[in-house]
Amino acid sequence: MPALILALNPSIDTEWRVDEVQWEEKNNVLSERRWAGGKGINVARWLKHLGGQPLLLVPLGGRTGAELAGYLRAEKIPTQVVRLRESTRVNVIITTKAGRQMRFNPPGPLISAVEWGRLLTAAKRELTRSDLLVLSGSLPRGLPVNTYAALLRLAHRCGVKSLLDCDGPAFAAAVAERPFLVKPNLHELAQWWRKPLRTEAEIIRAARALSQRIRGWVLVSRGAKRSLLLNDSEDSCSFVPPPRVKSRNTVGAGDALLAAVARAMQAGQPPATWLKAGVKAGSVAVQLDAGTLPGRSM
Repeated sequence: MPALILALNPSIDTEWRVDEVQWEEKNNVLSERRWAGGKGINVARWLKHLGGQPLLLVPLGGRTGAELAGYLRAEKIPTQVVRLRESTRVNVIITTKAGRQMRFNPPGPLISAVEWGRLLTAAKRELTRSDLLVLSGSLPRGLPVNTYAALLRLAHRCGVKSLLDCDGPAFAAAVAERPFLVKPNLHELAQWWRKPLRTEAEIIRAARALSQRIRGWVLVSRGAKRSLLLNDSEDSCSFVPPPRVKSRNTVGAGDALLAAVARAMQAGQPPATWLKAGVKAGSVAVQLDAGTLPGRSM
């Protein structure tokens, strides 16, 4: 059965490469690339690459939406599209010769009540034939802060395990519905905890409180530092350090991690393997150009 991945605020990602950023001066773009982006789409692309079964549910509109749909068809990502009146957004990544990046993300289209109704109907239908639900990324304009919470309730009714990766008020509202696994990064965990997290002991304390709140798994991604997987009720707490690699780009590394965790779950692997698989995929992602996938050797 596939993993249903909702990418509610997708984008065309555009990378401009420059020598360096000159403030208040003309900046010459040396090259430009465009690809299907947004956190949920990144998860779907990586899950397919890793041999898993994604089913992407995505709202798209305008010429940029048609362009994005073309990228998904070219990569043979199984996709259900809900058409929007307003155009899909375009995110811009500026990468300098030294490898530094700036990112500009517009808010995206305003989704109407009718369009949300179509999305919800499609989600209800696909949940009945899915084994996982992945909710990843920001909410688009027009949808209430409890949107993910409503989708999690649907997943519970269908007996489908859910993975959640978002932040801010949407995250706070969603954890009340007890997703099976949440994947905050350190900043997002501190945001939920409402306190700075300076030591691993403080990180464990906050992750344990979050695990108690959802009665499930908490995966804290930490970039170049060792990541944490914790489940308080299972009395399980493990850290996995990433390998030492030269980072070229950090866009999508957390999405690769989440996709590898979903793949391990689909394969029926035990929790002890989830974090190892995720850290491995995330470490591969940071060595690649933004939006690209590795060869089949991983």
